[in-house]
Amino acid sequence: MKSKGQQKQYLKAYSLTEILIVLAIIGILLMMVLPDQTSVVAQAKSIEAQKMLNHLYGLQKSYNYRFSKYSSSFEELGFEKELTINEGGQAVFKIEITDASVNSFKARAVSVKDYDDDGNFNTWEIDHRKILIETVKD
Repeated sequence: MKSKGQQKQYLKAYSLTEILIVLAIIGILLMMVLPDQTSVVAQAKSIEAQKMLNHLYGLQKSYNYRFSKYSSSFEELGFEKELTINEGGQAVFKIEITDASVNSFKARAVSVKDYDDDGNFNTWEIDHRKILIETVKD
């Protein structure tokens, strides 16, 4: 039984509607930030291409010192291509030797994933002078 002086006390709290509105605002803010994050991810993944091309450059130079020419064969160089994510591996870039002659070579790394869905796949190239350039930005 309630006595005359006692009243029901309520705790101060947020309603479900107020919480949902705050969550919706946070979600909208996150969606505005996500496009900026894709460029950061693409830049981080391009480090893989740079490392593999620099490694391939070192192998080509070593081969050139031994045989006085550059090779177009990964087997002759001792370069083991890692399986790409399309092939069940973890590599994001496909490596290929596009040109190899007595005096020069050129190799390319092409991304197998388009991070910003613009139809351009990130591409890096290196040559016999160790000039490493990004030919296609993603």
